[in-house]
Formats: sequence, C-alpha cells, structure tokens
Amino acid sequence: MSQQSYQEKTLPQVVAAAAQRHGSRPAVTEGDFQLTYAELDVRRREAARAFCAAGIEHGDRIAIWAPNLHEWILAAIGAQSIGAVLVPLSTRMKGIEAAFQLNASGARMLFTVAEFLGARYPEMLADQELSALERVVLFEGASSGCDSWGEFIAAGATLDEAQLDARQAAVVPSDTLDILFTSGTTGKPKGVVTSHGQNIRVFETWSSTVGLSADDRYLIINPFFHSFGYKAGWLSAILTGAHMFPVKSFDLDDVLARIESDHISMLPGPPTIYQSLLAHGERQNYDLSSLRLAVTGAASVPVEMIRRMSSDLGFESVLTAYGLTETCGTVSICRSDDDPETIATTSGAAMAGVEVKCVDDSGAEVARGEPGEIWCRGFNVMQGYFNNPEETANTITGDGWLKTGDVGVMDERGYIRITDRIKDMFIVGGFNCYPAEIENLLCSLPGVVQAAVIGVPDERMGEVARAYIVQTPEAGLDEAQVVSWCRDAMSNYKVPRSVRFLEALPLNASGKVMKPELRKMAEQESP
Repeated sequence: MSQQSYQEKTLPQVVAAAAQRHGSRPAVTEGDFQLTYAELDVRRREAARAFCAAGIEHGDRIAIWAPNLHEWILAAIGAQSIGAVLVPLSTRMKGIEAAFQLNASGARMLFTVAEFLGARYPEMLADQELSALERVVLFEGASSGCDSWGEFIAAGATLDEAQLDARQAAVVPSDTLDILFTSGTTGKPKGVVTSHGQNIRVFETWSSTVGLSADDRYLIINPFFHSFGYKAGWLSAILTGAHMFPVKSFDLDDVLARIESDHISMLPGPPTIYQSLLAHGERQNYDLSSLRLAVTGAASVPVEMIRRMSSDLGFESVLTAYGLTETCGTVSICRSDDDPETIATTSGAAMAGVEVKCVDDSGAEVARGEPGEIWCRGFNVMQGYFNNPEETANTITGDGWLKTGDVGVMDERGYIRITDRIKDMFIVGGFNCYPAEIENLLCSLPGVVQAAVIGVPDERMGEVARAYIVQTPEAGLDEAQVVSWCRDAMSNYKVPRSVRFLEALPLNASGKVMKPELRKMAEQESP
C-alpha cells in the first residue's frame, strides 16, 4: 500500500473495528476470566468514561506501573480513547526511578498494584516528591490513599454517551499515543513521544509481515511496559483479532504448561526465552505441537538456536526483527518466505515505507558489507524526546534520519545484520571488538546456554574480552576449555582472556543482558 493511499487511524477506531469484526471471539483470557472482542470494546468505553469523570483532558498523561493484567490494557485503551497519553513504567523500577518518570512526564494519574513480587509500589512512592500526580488507582490490592479500579470505573457510569463520542471524535491520528522512556543506560531516561497513526501503521505492517492472525493464541510474556509486550503484544493482537493470554510473571515451567493447556501458537520474545526452553530438562514431557510462530531479535541471536527452534520446539515460522523505542519498536523484519540462513543471520530488511542505511562517523553511507551505524527514516521515527529538544536534535538529523546508536552490516539485498551497540564496542590492540559477534560464536559451543561479553582493562592491549557464561548442568566447562575452544573458533583479538560462570545472567524485564551489571562485577574483582 502506498503512503498516499494509506488511511491513518486512531486507537479508539482500531478497538471499535476489532469489536465489529471479531465480536464474540475471545480477546483476552486471564485464568478463569475472559473478555470477547465485543466485551473489550464495552470495557474500553467504561474506562474512557471514567477518565472523563476523573477530569482527564486531551493530552494529559496517565502512567501505568503494573504487571501484565487485563486491567492494564483497559486503562491504556480507555485513556487513549479520549486523547490522553500513556506512560508505561517498568515493574522493576524503585521508587526514585518511578518518581523521576512520573515527574518528567507530568503524569496526573498512576495505575498500579499494591504489591507485585515483593515490591509495594504505593509505599515506594510515599517519600517521593511528585509535582503533578493527583491520584493513584490500584488494579489489585489495597493501600492507604489509593482508590480501587472498581471505584474508578463506577465514577464514570453516569457520563453521557454523547459526551464520550465527542471526546473520541476529537482524537486524530497525529495525537500523541504514548511516551515510553528509554532505559537510561547512557544517562537519565528520555521520554520517547509517538503518535496514534504511526504506531498503528507500524504494527499493522509488523503483524502482516510476521503472519499474526485472528486464529493465533498469543502468550504475551514480554512486559506490557515494553514495546515488545505492548505494541508487538496486545496492540498487534487487537489489530489482528488474535486471542491474548497475558503472563503476569515469567516462570519457565508455567510457560511450558500453558503452551500445552492453552494450545499457544504465537510465542515471541528475546533469545533468552527460547534458549531457556531449549535447555529445560523436562521439555519433552510437554505437548508443544501447537506452537506455530516465533519472533525474536537482539544484537546476538545464535544461529544454532534459530535452527533448533524449528527442529526441537516445532515452530513452523521463526522470524527475526530489529527495532528500538525511538522507532515505535520496529525498523526491519524478516519475511516468511526468507530462507533459513537469512532468518538465522540477519534481522531482516526495512519494513515497507521505511529507509535504512549504515553510515560512518561523518554520516556518509558505507559500502554494502561494511559495518556502520544504522540510521533509519520514515513514518516509524518518533516525534521527539518529551520536553528535550536538544537531545531530539542530536538524535534526528535535519532531513529526518534517526541515529540508532547500533552498529550493523547491510548486504546487497538490504538485509541488516546487527553487530552491536556503539557504546558496547571495545578496542583490543587497535582492533574494534563487537561483543555480540563473540557471544554468537560462544553460544555454538556445546554446553553453553547463554553468553555475554564485555571489555575489561588490560595493561598491554588496553582492553580484552571477558565472557560470562551460563552452562547446562551436565556440561562441566571450565575457563581453560572455553578459552581453548575460542582460540580455534575466532580471531585471536576476539578471544576472551577470562571466563566467569554464572547461574544466570543479569537481565532486564525485556530479557536483554544488563551489561552495566557485568561491568560492576568486573570492577569488583581482579582480572
């Protein structure tokens, strides 16, 4: 579809259309609780009326700090239906971190739970200065000074339907849909502003390209506060009519049991999820035959893992993709008819309507096959960083190119191989060393479940590689074995000079390895 003929949409239009198209089909199942698509739209309107009754105006920000629950979706789509802006907060944050994002966004309302995995969210905010926050509503539990979800919804019951229709009609595709904060690994988190129209178009394209359909039963493991669980998760499910099964907290045994009991067909996630499934000692005791579609992506996606996802887990379609918060979550995607080698070794080509190139330090495009920073331009590029024009100007060029900060190599077909983050690169004796390349190779060593590599100081070489490895219980690998294997498998400057074995790598909520945590470990011990 050409850009000229595409008709942009708003979130309330999308949910209403899903109700018309899929009506009595199940939309969300959460334990014994279920909503059809028709019921989802009714509940959306209830939540929208409640936001109106609460005094939320067009453009106001509301924050959600909670695990994957159906109320999370209802609060989001209810607020977005009247032009309010969603600000998702990571469930792993502490009070001071949440307060920063609440204040930076100017959120007027916060939706959360009394407690999750030992974290008591309202209590964590008790001693924080919150300049704009007026009200806290709890999806679950009770806490002093907070309203319940039921009380919030009930307050909107008497609002006139015509008033709600007028508020919805005032929402246009160019309005801000959400503000997602970056991880803040290179400084304070920045709020990424994106619109209704661009997000919906991105994930219509994404869903069509990966083949998500109304017949899919979608286990959403990725957290809703991340674009993988929110936009490639429940938003894409609504766009296609897929049946959603939210996962509140990740447990590998529970995931295997739910694949069998709920006949799950769609299971996306970071590589760590599939690596864990493949390494599970009791996997053969579960019926995984319903699995059909997997979508993954990261700087390091082991080739062997992609192959085993088809051969051992039974996925009919395994696709890789690449994106970042500043691009609504997506830049490039593999296609279903790509050959296995392409899917295993690349993150696909630019999605339709988006341009991608790899550039050198001066911004000049490099030759195909040469590494460079990935830049992209198109309808997926953010509106900017919230209240931060300086960082916006540093990140988006005058002619619309977004500087991703990722290093990649583009082949003659336009397919991208992500090699690493610029900030993760280290230099060994004058050679640029990209951790993801080493990690990919290490994951092909028998017995290695996961691997992460960082640069550590070295008196002679400046920096050298250190590998952190999670191995299978029966592997029995030691440092000497790993280093010896690496000397046979990779160039000498890439070979880790030291190896540390961990029971688990430190991961963020989206399943990515937290390299700063590994660097802290390295600083606390001798090389």
